[in-house]
Parts: sequence; C-alpha cells; structure tokens
Amino acid sequence: MRAAFFVSLGLLLMPLAACGSAHDTTASHDPAHDTTASHDPAGSTAMASDHNAPKKGSPVVPRTGQGNEAIFAGGCFWCMEAPFDKLEGVISTTSGYTAGSVLSPTYEQVSSGSTGHTEAIRVLFDPKKISYEQLLEKFWKNIDPVSANGQFCDRGTQYRSGIYYLDAQQKQQAEASKQALEASGKLPGPIVTEIVEAGPFYAAEDYHQDFYKKDPLRYTTYRMGCGRDRRLEQLWGSSH
Repeated sequence: MRAAFFVSLGLLLMPLAACGSAHDTTASHDPAHDTTASHDPAGSTAMASDHNAPKKGSPVVPRTGQGNEAIFAGGCFWCMEAPFDKLEGVISTTSGYTAGSVLSPTYEQVSSGSTGHTEAIRVLFDPKKISYEQLLEKFWKNIDPVSANGQFCDRGTQYRSGIYYLDAQQKQQAEASKQALEASGKLPGPIVTEIVEAGPFYAAEDYHQDFYKKDPLRYTTYRMGCGRDRRLEQLWGSSH
C-alpha cells in the first residue's frame, strides 16, 4: 500500500515533457525519477545508443498497394499506437512523420515544428477482419477533433490531427465519417482535423516504436500529465 502511494506520488511530481522528450535520458528533466533502466535494461541501452549515434533521417515506409494500411495523426504518436494495437484485425502500428516538406526528417527536426510534418501512425490491418470505417471510428474517439494546432498538452503543427487517405475510397469514407460526426452534434465545436492525401510516411526512430510497451511508467506518466484521458472522457465518455 505504501509503495503504491509513493509510486503514484512520483507520477504526479515528475515534470511534464512534450511527447518524445520523456525518453531522452540525456536531458536533465529529473534524474532522480529516471527509471528507464529498471523497466527495460535492453531497451534503455538501445535508446542510449540511438542518442549517441549520428543522427540519420527517417526511412520512407513503402506502400503495400493492397488497401490494408491507414495513416492517422492524433498528437503524440506514443498514445495512438496502443488503441489500434488492441483491435482485432490490426496487424501492426508504426510511429512516424508525414505531411511535411523535408525529406527523411529526424525527430529533432519534426519536434521543432519547422518541417511541416505531424507525428502520425501507420496502421497495417487485415480488411477481412476490420474495415477502414471501423479504424476511423477508433481514430475519432482517441483525439480531440475540435483542437487546432495541437492535441492535449502538446501544441504546435507537429501535433495537429489528421487523416491521410491513400486512395479515393479512403477519402470518401473519411469525409463521410467527418460529416456524420459533425451532424451528430456530439462535439462542442467544429472539427478542425485535416483530411488530405497521404504523402510519404517516414518511420520514426526505433526508441519511439511501441514506447508504451518499452517504458510503461514513463508512458503512463506522460499520458496522465498531458490530460489526454480526461479530455477524451469529456468528449466521448468512458467508453472511448
């Protein structure tokens, strides 16, 4: 009981950092609370190595051309992987960057807000088990569609929300879902989520992938501090 209390207290006292910066063991957020190694020593080593290595641009993820992928942006990509990974029919999620003007950007470039990219995820799915329309429904209920220029505590165009369609059918379904949501009157304002044709999707650095699994304490701390779940419950209820 006492241990649980101090863990909870630690979560509340840890400084809030923008998505992506909480992994950075080179930054002096609060060394006393740096528990990365105790959670996943192998992952911690990999992260440290990634930071010490020369920065390389993110690779383009090739398109499958089989109608089995989707690209969504909902603020911090760490927080967008988990909801989709839980869905039956979703094969994998990849954190990355899209809708920008710089080729093969790094996290540091994107997080500066200077490249035009937004943090996004690529969802690979089995159309026989789950439809694109079902993915859209999950997407809406994990973002704040009325929040411009960012999501939750993360502000800036690099955290804007968006649906990036890969073909005409996805475009039609995305626009129809937006119209239906607006017509429902459930939201407190107009939807500002962009719906645009997908450009190149660049996979983010390895330490970002499956971050909620690699470092659950830091992930939970960030998510709680950012107020994401509080806002989602306000918008969508406890079933989001």
